[in-house]
Amino acid sequence: MINDLLFLVFVLVHLLILGLTLPGTLELLTLTLAAISPKKSLIKNRSINATALPKLVIVIPAHNEAEGIAACIENLQLSLNKTSACDLVVIADNCHDDTAERATKAGARVLVRQDEVKRGKGYALDYAFKILLADQYDGYLVLDADSRIDEELISEFQYAFAQGIEAVQCRYRIANPDQSRRARLNFIAWLAFNELRLLGRENLNVSVGILGNGFALSRKVLQAVPYEAGSIAEDMEYHLRLVAAGFKVHFLDTVCVYSESPNQDVNAASQRTRWEGGRFRLIIDHVPGLLRAVMTGKWNLVEPLFELLLLPLSFHVVILVLTLLIPLTILQWYAGAALLLVFLHVLIAIFLGGGGLKELKVIATVPTYVLWKLILIPQLWANSRHNAAWQRTDREN
Repeated sequence: MINDLLFLVFVLVHLLILGLTLPGTLELLTLTLAAISPKKSLIKNRSINATALPKLVIVIPAHNEAEGIAACIENLQLSLNKTSACDLVVIADNCHDDTAERATKAGARVLVRQDEVKRGKGYALDYAFKILLADQYDGYLVLDADSRIDEELISEFQYAFAQGIEAVQCRYRIANPDQSRRARLNFIAWLAFNELRLLGRENLNVSVGILGNGFALSRKVLQAVPYEAGSIAEDMEYHLRLVAAGFKVHFLDTVCVYSESPNQDVNAASQRTRWEGGRFRLIIDHVPGLLRAVMTGKWNLVEPLFELLLLPLSFHVVILVLTLLIPLTILQWYAGAALLLVFLHVLIAIFLGGGGLKELKVIATVPTYVLWKLILIPQLWANSRHNAAWQRTDREN
């Protein structure tokens, strides 16, 4: 009886390990191989006259961003000056400072929203989109209030929409990788999460995802799928609805939006636990429904399902390392191969993203970063609640 019970526990542990890591391992393998295949060119025609390009509106959701909103607008203006028929709108959402006044003074049109119940970036964007749809724009480009962009970014989005593309996500990078070891590690992680995986999906001809910053939606998309996403991971939540509705987001890899990585422990912990807590909330809420949909033949939801099942790499790696300690050869071989895949995934991301020796050197400090992430688990779990609030990450520079 005892032996039977031990055997049952042994089997359940193996199934748990495979359930937690195998979908993510397959996702990493597929996207890594796809990313190193010849890439497709999203924009095939740049000969269109500037006056004939689609009319875009840049939408900046801002919550207590008085300190930096003018600098953000000044940077965006350099890109706007290279376009025609494009406007800039700031949505000052539940602000307790003078974000709205400073944005207006800097030259933006400002929408003010106050709602103490529906608080969050998703609600702010939905409010803005519903107002701006009446203004007959062709596309709606979302940029965060702490962003800096390439000067050609807005015109490249115009060309993408001119090709008939309905939804676009550009590159999204850390602006200050030299600031600290943690910023460099975040830079590497973003090369993998925000670039390699999106490039792989684009080459596989599936929807690449939305990263919350540097994405644009057409009028047709917003009319068909309103931006009704209220979770702390509203971008991923909305993307699931987009794919379910039959739309596809494409990867615009010719331009980039930049955002600074927080370096102080409290700010870095706040940002990281919000992002990953929101992701775990989505796993809890959406994986069962996605599984049912895939089993009924909705194959376009397979990749979004596997993308959700891929745990943050630090947790994925910890589980695989612990698996190496289990005295079962087949599991040890699997864990070793999966860990090698993670390593190659990161190396290829660095190579494709133009990284070099600095990035390779900082990889050696990954164990301390993983330990830091494990310490954050209680805070991460708190941010996986349904009612987790939109919090502004303090800017340190």
